[in-house]
Amino acid sequence: MSEHKHAESCSHDHGNEKLAQGLYILGLSIFLLSFLIKNNVLLKNALLVFSMLSAGYHIIVSGVKDTFIKTRVLGKLTPNVHILMTLAAFGAMLIGDFGEGALLIIIFAGAHFLEDYAEGKSRKEIINLLDMNPSTARLIQSDGSYESVDVSVLEIGDRLQVLNGDQIASDGIIVSGSAVIDESSITGESIAKEKTIGDLVYGATLNGNSSFVMEVTKRSDETVFAKVIALVNQSQSNMSETATTLKRLEPKYVNLVLIAVPIFILMGPFIFSWTWMESFYKGMVFLTVASPCALAASAVPASLSAISNLAKKGVLFKGGSYLSNLAQIKAVAFDKTGTLTMGKPTVSDVEIFGQDDALIDVVVSMEKKANHPLADAILNHFTALNDLDLSVENKIGVGLRAEYQSHSYRIGKPESFDVVDELILDKIAQFSKEGKTVVLVSKDDRVLMIIAMMDLPNEHAIHLVSYLKSQNIHTSMITGDAEITGKAIAKQIGMDSVMGNVLPEDKVNVVSALQIEHGMVLMLGDGVNDAPALVRADIGIAMGDGSDIAIDVSDAILMQNDLRQLEYAHRVSKKLDRVVWQNIFFSMSVVLILLILNILGKMNLPLGIIVHEGSTLVVIFNGLRLLKDIKKDA
Repeated sequence: MSEHKHAESCSHDHGNEKLAQGLYILGLSIFLLSFLIKNNVLLKNALLVFSMLSAGYHIIVSGVKDTFIKTRVLGKLTPNVHILMTLAAFGAMLIGDFGEGALLIIIFAGAHFLEDYAEGKSRKEIINLLDMNPSTARLIQSDGSYESVDVSVLEIGDRLQVLNGDQIASDGIIVSGSAVIDESSITGESIAKEKTIGDLVYGATLNGNSSFVMEVTKRSDETVFAKVIALVNQSQSNMSETATTLKRLEPKYVNLVLIAVPIFILMGPFIFSWTWMESFYKGMVFLTVASPCALAASAVPASLSAISNLAKKGVLFKGGSYLSNLAQIKAVAFDKTGTLTMGKPTVSDVEIFGQDDALIDVVVSMEKKANHPLADAILNHFTALNDLDLSVENKIGVGLRAEYQSHSYRIGKPESFDVVDELILDKIAQFSKEGKTVVLVSKDDRVLMIIAMMDLPNEHAIHLVSYLKSQNIHTSMITGDAEITGKAIAKQIGMDSVMGNVLPEDKVNVVSALQIEHGMVLMLGDGVNDAPALVRADIGIAMGDGSDIAIDVSDAILMQNDLRQLEYAHRVSKKLDRVVWQNIFFSMSVVLILLILNILGKMNLPLGIIVHEGSTLVVIFNGLRLLKDIKKDA
């Protein structure tokens, strides 16, 4: 039933939006048509009234609706700028200028549609995330047979068979067999994990080329992956709309004008000795010139220009408010894997102890036939002189084993070797402190080679972090990797702080803590595990090569994974902030001058229209300057 209601609501909202757009186009067409009518004033005015009501349908309805709702909730009259625009348009018509009234509504309604388009009304969809959630499991029956069941019926203690390539159905522990599991969707760690009996496995992670039996330890709605979905939903429903500068000024401006206009009309005959008709006329001029056409255009064209500028650089913002707020950030939280790093392990160090001319050939040949999670890194680093045809055995907890020319070779983790020289132990300890993954290669149980690997920093990460620190912006790394690995990367890049061994729900807590300590926080990530934190942050930015859900819930995307563009985006945002405030100051100054001239009797409606609409054009063109590239000193 809830799904039906949700779908019905979405359909209803979509229908209202289409209706408003259709009515606006109709109203705009009627407005243009009215200029062809020269001799029939009544018909022309009727068309202008119709065009105002049609084009301004969504402005008038939302103005009345939002004012009513907020007034009821807050217990006091809370009008918005839509109400003011509606009154200004009707006011212009009351003094006989139907064209100005319709034009005011059309300009404001058009700006409203443009802003809606720029913002994209980006609903934080989790459809792709839900699609990733496993739906069925192979339940082992009491007689040993298997039955495919819905994940939702699984109970704690149930035993499941997980085949090679399967998506694990629920959180649990391995009770039989072993596996190499890709847990990047949960922990963000780039290197697959070897798992054996007694080890914990997570629902929605991917099994490698083996099968095992697991025991369910959590219900489907309690798994780590389920928590990711719940946190995204919760963050979406609790997320407050990022206010633009115009929206922050709106309530005070509207209330000021709505109070000032009737007072102005009532005081005119007593202070300035105007007739009541003259006072009412000047009051309508007041309401018309005070209408925020230029104010409404202060942010939208500038934001659209800045968004277009960034789009050319491969940075896509889902709305002007996110870009505007980028200039205000006080801290940036980075995911490590795939964001600050390349996202895959690379051989960083090789130490060889002893002489064996065939060693490299043997290592390459063994890795080619293995399903070792670090095989690609090793194969990318070494080049064999001879292609050996070896029979390779891969044992969990032991590693790779092969025989060549009556010698036994083995590749494995340091803990799988019983006897290791002190010198080698020192090297292993050194590499481990540097956050590197170490494997050893032995011949006849004597270690001949150490291979150290790590996920290397993104080449532009150091420059970006340096820039952010120059702007007094705190930088923090959040990673699901081991803390020692995170600290090693953070030290190379120059991060202010690092949090390791962090699961998705903890990433949200870290972002919340940064918000409390520093203020506005930006989160940069790429994985499913980053989704809740991307939503919780004031601004969430996803890497373009990241997961679909991270891109869906983010407020902006670095399409080319180029961290340099985040610095450029911050510079654009700072200039956008300056331009918007220039526009606001200019537009309000024009309004003030027009109001003073109106009081002094130096202002009539035609002159007010020319200056008022002229100021709108000035504001728009000032915003269009943001289409040009921003220099580093800007």
